Amino acid sequence: MTASQAKKELMRRALEIDPTVHVGKDGVDENLNNEVVQQLKKRRLIKIKVLNNAEAETKTVAEEIAAATGSVIVDVRGGVIILTDKRTWDSQCQKKSDN
Repeated sequence: MTASQAKKELMRRALEIDPTVHVGKDGVDENLNNEVVQQLKKRRLIKIKVLNNAEAETKTVAEEIAAATGSVIVDVRGGVIILTDKRTWDSQCQKKSDN
């Protein structure tokens, strides 16, 4: 499976989940990063909602969180970030395509 196919599959799965982490005016801090790490261990795929009162752009927030937590950005749209852990991303990319 190519990276784009893996991304499509993970985005399809993400349609069924709600944002579980919210980034507000405090921005990205250690507590938020710890929460992301814990949720990725538990769920392997999470959504993060960047609220309107956040100081930074959504793409910047996604890059900061991914760098701090060792996760992979699946997609950024509007104020929503979809993240997965490295292990899930690697396993999706290594899967054989059904086609």
